[in-house]
Amino acid sequence: MLRVAVLHPDDADGRQLTQQLQRIGCQVQAFWPPVATLPENTDVVFLAVQPEITQNEFEWVKAENAPTCIAVVNYENPTIVETVLRLGAKAVLPAPVRSFGLLSVLVIARAVDDRIQGQASRIRKLEAKLTGARRIAEAKNILMRTRNVSESQAYDLIRDQAMSKRVTTEDIAAAIVNANEILSLGT
Repeated sequence: MLRVAVLHPDDADGRQLTQQLQRIGCQVQAFWPPVATLPENTDVVFLAVQPEITQNEFEWVKAENAPTCIAVVNYENPTIVETVLRLGAKAVLPAPVRSFGLLSVLVIARAVDDRIQGQASRIRKLEAKLTGARRIAEAKNILMRTRNVSESQAYDLIRDQAMSKRVTTEDIAAAIVNANEILSLGT
């Protein structure tokens, strides 16, 4: 069951939105004015983007596992559009709110958010791998220079140490680079 926070005035649109989400099977909590801290484990936020909130900074938007944000907009102007973008909204629900289209907006926004989260996770892993590869190359260069060995022999030294200490080659490479930096301070 999706846990949904509806940050919308208690008007006809807000009530329609809340009721339709409950009919869909969501666990819904409504708030207005928008709260600074969302209930724990909120999956989705429907946020009425109105002039009085365009300057608000919502910390939950910046969280690593931020809930999927869907903007509810009743008119467009550059300030509203900029706010929608700043919020990182994954979809826009036009007002007045209708029951038709709400489920599609919800499903598409969640799918987009899941795809973005997956890509961000892959990017973090690739960046870590790239950093590790750079660190290994740097450690190999240090060993080649200080031990007068070939590149493959330097890698074998790193790998053998990693296996004997039961750590990653990246950890051993980092230790070699750090030790080299410490020992090179006086030169």
